[in-house]
Amino acid sequence: MLEDHARLIALFDYAREVVGRKKLQKMVYIAKKLNFPFCEKYQFHFYGPYSEELTLRVEELCNLGFLEEMKEKVGGYYQYRYALTEEGGSFLKHYELDLSSLKACVTLMNEQPSRILELISTIMYFDHLQKEEIAEKVKTVKQKQKYTDEEIEEAFQYIEELRANIPTT
Repeated sequence: MLEDHARLIALFDYAREVVGRKKLQKMVYIAKKLNFPFCEKYQFHFYGPYSEELTLRVEELCNLGFLEEMKEKVGGYYQYRYALTEEGGSFLKHYELDLSSLKACVTLMNEQPSRILELISTIMYFDHLQKEEIAEKVKTVKQKQKYTDEEIEEAFQYIEELRANIPTT
């Protein structure tokens, strides 16, 4: 059970800091779709794939003192910033997790804005469809985001780049 917590802590260890709850949701979902061992269940929500389990697990990690959650006012809304604490780092040392290949993916994803990760995760959510069908689905379910054909094509290329950064065993 706590191994699920440890895997999430490893993600924060690699990221150093994740700015935004939405960004965190998308990073874990994308990592899961890339076959990293995250177990949280996702469903499609307003901002794309969302996991209530992940929200609760992050809350638990904050309550345990393993993650620090910083709330900051940005414009007219609050943004959350997450970072691993020293206690979280100590907890992680009790687990022998081989997630070193996750580091490159986390680093690449953390450089992206939430809007782009929302697009990428939405594409991956519908990956059972053909590429053209996925693009149409994205334009339908993310109509308000007004993603361009170029952004969608770049997202497909980015997914391939992420996959290329995962060493094959």
